[in-house]
Amino acid sequence: MPEDTLPELKNDRFLRALQRQPVDMTPVWMMRQAGRYLPEYRETRAKAGDFMSLCKNAELACEVTLQPLERYDLDAAILFSDILTIPDAMGLGLYFETGEGPKFKKTVRSAADVEALIQPDVSVDLDYVMNAVKTIRSALGGRVPLIGFSGSPWTLATYMVEGGSSKDFRILKRMMYQEPEVLHALLDKLADCVINYLNEQIRCGAQAVQIFDTWGGALSTPSYQAFSLQYMEKIVAGLIKEHEGRAVPSIVFTKNGAQWIEKIANIGADCVGLDWTVEIGDIRERVGGKVALQGNMDPSALYGSESSIRQEVKRVLDSYGDGDGHVFNLGHGIHLDVPPENAKIFVDAVHELSAR
Repeated sequence: MPEDTLPELKNDRFLRALQRQPVDMTPVWMMRQAGRYLPEYRETRAKAGDFMSLCKNAELACEVTLQPLERYDLDAAILFSDILTIPDAMGLGLYFETGEGPKFKKTVRSAADVEALIQPDVSVDLDYVMNAVKTIRSALGGRVPLIGFSGSPWTLATYMVEGGSSKDFRILKRMMYQEPEVLHALLDKLADCVINYLNEQIRCGAQAVQIFDTWGGALSTPSYQAFSLQYMEKIVAGLIKEHEGRAVPSIVFTKNGAQWIEKIANIGADCVGLDWTVEIGDIRERVGGKVALQGNMDPSALYGSESSIRQEVKRVLDSYGDGDGHVFNLGHGIHLDVPPENAKIFVDAVHELSAR
């Protein structure tokens, strides 16, 4: 869609908050807001046949992206896709086994394996993601901004080296200590790919981007800086900062990473996402207005009663305090068995209780 025909953004509260600009109320969205807790999502996924078929069908990916917006007064939509699209495009052969999560046909265990990885042309090899971005952006019609995303290099590497999900990352950590140069080569290759991937999403219509560092918190402090944070810093530095005449903000989210918050706040991202294990007010004091903060209600609070959900929303808002730079979110993805009506109580409470 040419820039001059793009509809005006009707609700830019989310983008303004990411840039610490004044807003009329705290914006809110949920990680995994399009997903299995919604019966309409389960129907669309059944229609697609399987998860990757859903990701690769632009119309169906658009349908599930918009489903939560039909139910809730959310301030942003997030692209429906998966973080493992990149390793799949690098030639590892992603597949999903029922009850076991993602797996790869090939793993990366040596310098030769890193060398053999394809550096994908993201506009061609991941065209299904870009088609989804364009389709969703068009269907949104300026209603709310669209968030694009990627996994962090470290988090992608956990799956690529282990061959799937892992609890302790033993194979990867063995590589980290025995052959750090091999791991750095892999992470550097991944960082370049993530830069290209996110920039192409921005060119296709994403108006903000988030880097999910789901497993960064499994590292020691020096290892986190060397093997996760420095590569996210490289990505943030390489991102398109302005498109369609406005800033494209970036968010970084390391689960279990609050102990490194000052260092994370220094890498150049506009916003840092927080999990639910920390007090957002304490973190705000530590970063001193350097970045916006996103979070951080415990997803399990959505199992509570209406009054307890509202109480927890108020507690997080009060902890953050007055002023700008807060995007309300859960501290991780919404649980798949949360009643959809409880998510509505949550979203409405954020707006109602934060109205300036």
